[in-house]
Formats: sequence, C-alpha cells, structure tokens
Amino acid sequence: MNENIWIPLFISSMAGFSTVIGGLVVFKKFRDQEAFLSFALSFSLSVMISLSIFELIPESVKTLTKAYGFAWAILVAVAVFFLGKIIVTEVNKKVTLLSNNNNLYKVGILSMFALMIHNFPEGIATFMTAYNDLSMGISLGIAIMLHNIPEGISISVPIFYATGSRGRGLLYSFVSGVAEPLGALMAFLILKRFINDVTISIVLVLVAGIMITLAIEEMLPEANKYNKKTQNVFGLILGLILVIINLLLF
Repeated sequence: MNENIWIPLFISSMAGFSTVIGGLVVFKKFRDQEAFLSFALSFSLSVMISLSIFELIPESVKTLTKAYGFAWAILVAVAVFFLGKIIVTEVNKKVTLLSNNNNLYKVGILSMFALMIHNFPEGIATFMTAYNDLSMGISLGIAIMLHNIPEGISISVPIFYATGSRGRGLLYSFVSGVAEPLGALMAFLILKRFINDVTISIVLVLVAGIMITLAIEEMLPEANKYNKKTQNVFGLILGLILVIINLLLF
C-alpha cells in the first residue's frame, strides 16, 4: 500500500470503532435499570431519526437533484426509503425466529444490522474525503465519531439487558464499527472507480429508511413499555440536541 493510504484508513477506523466508546456504558451499574434502559432507547431512536431527517435525507436529495433534477430525486429517494422499510420488515421476521420473543435482543440485533449498513458508506466517504483532502477528512472523521458513540449505545444496551452479558453487548457494538474501516478498504481496493456521490446518496437514503423504521416500529414501543415518561422525554431531547450540535459544528 502507498503510505498515503494509511492516514485516511486510520481516520476511518477511529470513526468506526468509536461505537465501542458508546458500548462501554454497559459496564456502569444503574440503580434503576428500567429508567436507564428507557432513556437509552429513547436517546438512541432520537439520534437515528434526527440524523436521518436533518442530515442523511436532505444531503442525499440535494445530490440526487443535481444529478437528475428535483422531481426524479424525490421519486428515487421515496422509492429507496420504502425499500429500507421493507428490508427492516423482512429482516425482523428472521431475527424474531432467533430471538425467542426477546424484544430487547431483537432491537439490538436490528440496530447492529442497520448501523453496519450505515457505517459502510460512511467509511467509504471518510476514506475518499481524507484521501483527497486530509483536513476535510479529519473534520468528517470527528463528526462521524461523535454520532457513532450513541450508535454504540443503541446496540450494546439492549443486547446486554437481553442476554445479561456485558461482553456480548460490547462485542456487537464493535462489530457494527468494523463496517467503517471495511468500507474504507473496499473503497481503496475495489470500488474507487465506481463510487460517486450519487451511489453514496442512494445508500444513505436506504439507511435512513431502515433507521427511521427501526426507531418507530421497534425501539419506540420498547422504550415506552417501562412507563418512564421523564426518561423518555429527556432521552428524545438529548438525542436531538446532540445531532443538531454535530451538524452545526461540522
């Protein structure tokens, strides 16, 4: 490998593996576990929805509009968004068979699946940006690190409470982060000639469809199940604020 590759790859890897920082929350003990679980789920779903609505969808539609015009961009975005919804429905059926009716485990697995798909194009984007403009790549890497931390929480917390295994919760958050450097490697070794802003935008709209569906259909009912309204509201507000700060800074 050319030595110029290592720094972009390192930036992509650090951005991806920051999910583990969020995953470490399972090692802290909370007196009211239901309150914490309710907060963590509400916080995670707020991040997923806010990230999709304020960043993934608008930026992708803007790119698609430049390529195809506004009408076609909206048509493509809506079609791909609902494809994401269909994917969640189909994967949910398979995961339900494996989860033995354990809703928390199902939420954790679906979150890991959604965020792996999310992190893969992020890894491509981070690598390609850093490869072409190091300072811009560093800024993008920091931004992705900040929103990957709560993503790690959204995986590790439900997995831990479903299985009682802190190690498994942390491992699954790590696995989701692997997709980021994997995307970077694929970008360099195989996909560099075929990747463009349009294909990345389409994938990110797909991710938005997956994350919003997962948040509303799976995570929200699970968060409400514990009847901890204060923690729910606090988690929703904090998740929204975090995404807005991330967007304003980067």
